[in-house]
Amino acid sequence: MKTKWRTTEESKNFRDKKFQNLSPTPALAEGVSYSTVLREYWKKPPTVNPAAPVPHVVTNLRQLNTDVPVVVWFGHSSYLIRYKQLSFLIDPVFSGHASPMRSMVKAFAGADVYKPEHMPDIDVMIITHNHYDHLDKHTIAALQHRTKKYYTSLGVGKNIACFVTGEKPIQEMDWWETETIAPGITITATPARHFSGRGLVRNESLWSSFVLQLDEYKLYLGGDSGYDTHFREIGEKYGPFDMALLECGQYNTAWPYIHMMPEQTAQAAMDVKAKVLMPVHWAKFRLAIHPWNEPIQRVTAAAAQLNLPLATPMIGEPVYVGKSYPTGQWWK
Repeated sequence: MKTKWRTTEESKNFRDKKFQNLSPTPALAEGVSYSTVLREYWKKPPTVNPAAPVPHVVTNLRQLNTDVPVVVWFGHSSYLIRYKQLSFLIDPVFSGHASPMRSMVKAFAGADVYKPEHMPDIDVMIITHNHYDHLDKHTIAALQHRTKKYYTSLGVGKNIACFVTGEKPIQEMDWWETETIAPGITITATPARHFSGRGLVRNESLWSSFVLQLDEYKLYLGGDSGYDTHFREIGEKYGPFDMALLECGQYNTAWPYIHMMPEQTAQAAMDVKAKVLMPVHWAKFRLAIHPWNEPIQRVTAAAAQLNLPLATPMIGEPVYVGKSYPTGQWWK
């Protein structure tokens, strides 16, 4: 039976044939052109790439203690959440690159150690939006026979379906919609301030953050987002959160509305009422010209000013929610 996709026009966020943010969101700051951005990109300082391989921890992902939610980060915005008998995989990119061409946006040395074969069977795969650094066709294809169900933003299901064979259970979600995964386990799609696109197609699918309720535990999965009032609204509706996983990296003053500065990341964690912030979207791919470890240095300083606890695991290092939060400054 052929999958019947939801129509994008039914969404309140779909206007003028495109998905829209809650606030006006130009791709670039006023007075900045794409030619200026390209010139700056190629003038990158040497510190945009780590001088040595990114350190990691080798963890058997199938043998974790899952009495509490455990999060294992794989660099950038890919991470595994295991809880009791369930495994959730978020935005997995294990192909070694984050672009349509293998020779571009390659992973840092040491950052691409985890592969599809290291993953446990996946009950739920969550894809926040369809950018190449979050939706990787090679990884989707490699894991398709061990993934039970996909949850994603409205319009992204067609992308996923192109990378798998046969009919797969793909649940598209609009902002503020909630789905029940199992008793006591729910997922809610919430707003983000970003954009979507693969190739030349722009904003024909939605971009989202997600609230994951695991019995008494609550996690906020931020996806990609610029700073805006939606964080406070999400905090009021669904907070407090045991942990927020928020983007911190790939920012630039040329595109201040679609990615947060590290100080804004810390403030966003406060807005959603997170007990602990775990910064992601760094340490694997270079999509901006800041030093590779500047995001974590700046957010660490900002969090200290706000008395906000941080989790700073190495790639592959387990984080046991409510129990143990790695805080080593391994990037120095």
